[in-house]
Amino acid sequence: MNQALKTLRAVQWSLLGSMVIYVALGVIVRPVLRVIDPTLSYLFTTVAVAVIGVIFVVRRTLVFRAEASLAAQPDDALSLKQWRTGHIVTYALCEALALFGLAQRFLGSSVQQGVPYFIGGFVLLLFFRPQPPQTVSTT
Repeated sequence: MNQALKTLRAVQWSLLGSMVIYVALGVIVRPVLRVIDPTLSYLFTTVAVAVIGVIFVVRRTLVFRAEASLAAQPDDALSLKQWRTGHIVTYALCEALALFGLAQRFLGSSVQQGVPYFIGGFVLLLFFRPQPPQTVSTT
């Protein structure tokens, strides 16, 4: 469990660092500003909202169920694997949000249009830090 927790924390911090690099890249590279088709902007927003919904579904189906199982049986390898997989999938989806902001920036939007994606991905990734499941005492 401790090794999985250390691995997940390393993955989390690595992805947080990559999001900072995405923001810097979007600001430094300065793609040519042009008007993006509003349909494309709406598409990015709709997909981002869907991704956030999927994040919460993954947390409920993989992470929370595995945490409940690990609280009862800390040595359960299958639950530990599901718990770790749930966190990694959650982190990848949070990273996707930041990539939406970077993609919009490279398509020609302003920095301000990509900021909600960067902030959303960063805050969600920071919020979903891995915590060891609390073991259930049978007293």
